Amino acid sequence: MYLAFYGLKKQPFHITPDPEFLYLSPSHKEALAAIIYGIEERKGFVTITGAVGVGKTTILRSYLESAEKERLKIIYLFNAKLTFEGLLKTIYQELNLKVESDDVVEMVNKLYEVLIEEYKQENTVVLVVDEAQNMPVDTLESLRMISNLETSRDKLIQIVLVGQPEFEEVLSLHRLRQLKQRLAIRSTILPLTKAESLEYIKFRLQKAGSPSGLVFTAPAVRKIIKKAQGIPRVLNVLCDNALITGFGYQKKPVTKGIVGEIIGDFEGSGRSSLRRRWLPATVALAGILAGAFWVSSHQQTVLGKVGGLVFREQKQERAAVRETRPEDRSIAKDSSTQPVAETREPGTPPLKTISAGVTKIVTLGDTLSKLAYDVYGNSDREVIKLIRQYNPQITDPNLIYPGNAVVFPRLPDKRRSTNPWTSHGGNSISLLRRPNE
Repeated sequence: MYLAFYGLKKQPFHITPDPEFLYLSPSHKEALAAIIYGIEERKGFVTITGAVGVGKTTILRSYLESAEKERLKIIYLFNAKLTFEGLLKTIYQELNLKVESDDVVEMVNKLYEVLIEEYKQENTVVLVVDEAQNMPVDTLESLRMISNLETSRDKLIQIVLVGQPEFEEVLSLHRLRQLKQRLAIRSTILPLTKAESLEYIKFRLQKAGSPSGLVFTAPAVRKIIKKAQGIPRVLNVLCDNALITGFGYQKKPVTKGIVGEIIGDFEGSGRSSLRRRWLPATVALAGILAGAFWVSSHQQTVLGKVGGLVFREQKQERAAVRETRPEDRSIAKDSSTQPVAETREPGTPPLKTISAGVTKIVTLGDTLSKLAYDVYGNSDREVIKLIRQYNPQITDPNLIYPGNAVVFPRLPDKRRSTNPWTSHGGNSISLLRRPNE
């Protein structure tokens, strides 16, 4: 949605793990090296721990995508809440083996025979357990039975346990002391420092094709880094939302104020206006409505670009009210409320008579022509021109913003046939910018 506006080729701050955007801090490099060494040297157990969002899964997937897949058989467990029997059945399923018995000992013996064959063919079987802190203690304790499957030199199956810091507490239980002794390689991924966080943002923007490296002001970046506390996932969320909001405001680069608004939303401080609550629906609709056209007998209106429309400041509305000239208000007060004498060309729909200015709040899907037709019964070019004169915030009649107010001025008392929006005396009629307050 915002890529072209900021000169980007790809979205730089995807929340889902993307090895292409892998940034390696010292602790990330250490974790990646631990995975590579543990698997390729057949060390048995490898344990990677780290706080939520530091990039554990990204590191793991980066290795799996770069590894020699012809010789690597991966069994990836997303749900660690399994009994040991359930774990064995999952391994069987991933290796395309038929479960011939529910007896755990027989299943382990059969697995040993299969792993020996894989070893002879120089294949490496890897069991990856994500969110390992959720695995039942009984299942963890029984993992020793699998880890004991080995030759005189090498382990037949490599087990990578990836978990949050509380997994360390689980491993410290007395009943898991034997498992803990078998953990050949252990590594912890740490949150990024402030300097690393700055490099992380720059790195991702450059990977996405940013010509200038950064699309944020320096104060905006500092505010993001301070809030994220070195967690890459939080950096991604804040940066992505800041770019969306900045695009809505048409701000380049993104400012500290925009970042502050985003942080306020995440903290639930209520600092943002109603338009921010429309963000999820607007983003979802952006791709669907972009480029679509709404056609009626009066106009063809582009409905694209809605992704940023709801972010317009309500200050625009207040500023437009303050711009109302004193003489306009006096005319509104003194003007006659008699019906308007119509002078129109043949075939033109009759104009509805309104005795005072009307203000309409724009909703999603509204167009200026549609609203004009609702108010006056006509939406020809002269009508649109008149409305735009008293709504200077409308720069494109085909593009009006949901939540904004549009003033439809009171019609003059008389109109000349040559120009239906001036009096018979030839002087322009001064019309309302806003209805009487």
